[in-house]
Amino acid sequence: MKIKGIGLFSGGLDSILAAKVIEGLGVEVAGVAFETPFFDAREARAIAGKIGLPLTVMDITDEHLRMLEAPRYGYGKNMNPCIDCHILMLRKAGEVMEKAGADFLFTGEVLGQRPMSQGKQSLHVVASRSGYGGYVVRPLSARLLPETIPEKEGKIDREELLDIQGRSRKRQIEMAKNYGISGYSSPAGGCLLTDPIFSKRLKDLFEHRSDRDVRDIELLKYGRHLRLSQDAKAIVGRREGENKDIEDLSRNGDLIIKARDYPGPTVLVPYGCDDATLEVAASICVLYSDAPNDSEVTVVCKEGISPRLISATSASKEDVKDLMI
Repeated sequence: MKIKGIGLFSGGLDSILAAKVIEGLGVEVAGVAFETPFFDAREARAIAGKIGLPLTVMDITDEHLRMLEAPRYGYGKNMNPCIDCHILMLRKAGEVMEKAGADFLFTGEVLGQRPMSQGKQSLHVVASRSGYGGYVVRPLSARLLPETIPEKEGKIDREELLDIQGRSRKRQIEMAKNYGISGYSSPAGGCLLTDPIFSKRLKDLFEHRSDRDVRDIELLKYGRHLRLSQDAKAIVGRREGENKDIEDLSRNGDLIIKARDYPGPTVLVPYGCDDATLEVAASICVLYSDAPNDSEVTVVCKEGISPRLISATSASKEDVKDLMI
């Protein structure tokens, strides 16, 4: 019977090469990619189509958010729970493997390439905690790692696997040339949880809203974020497109603020606020508008259907700087 392998596929070079190496052993390969508010599968879809790799895309948002609140193995430099995230991905890929009747999983991980998640101990923990321990093959570094079940069973030849390690990309780049692969993305990755500013905003959200949802996380991607009080923050659009994005994500109970007579930002206060906080938000709206300094400006505050007009003067840049998340 044809041997089948299911690979975690990001569309990055290492995941492409892992698929090529396994395919070169006569194995039937397919990929699995994942989506959450923090990363998507656009690159995976594009590259899989380009190289003819069958691809399953799974939205793991709910499980990922539960894990993110208290990752067993902690966060990286920012809010990235890399080890726990990889465990979750392998667990979900294992479900695809079982459903497809495949023989093993494989990844593009390289021993020592990432200090937190790709050390020998971390790779072992990720595989074992996923529930598929011995069935996880890392073809790019396999000869430096313990023998897996498909190797022991003769389903793949260990001698045809590789011994790449460390952060240098020279061998992978040379392999890409030999395979005729081009147009691949850089290894930096596209996960927002590794971004310092996004991570600060997410941490602030976790600290201030226990009833947060996916919409609140999507809002973290846009505008300037300012913490006004324990219960309220303002999101200030920086350009016309962002103003629209912020307004499109608004919903009943939110407060939308705009200067009436001058071009300027859309300011969103998710879940609304009291009158004292509204005055602060309105003054921030004036600051970032084209209104003259020190002038009193009419500001439109919309909560639900009925707009409300208030007068406001510009906040100071120094005060606003202290509120910035």
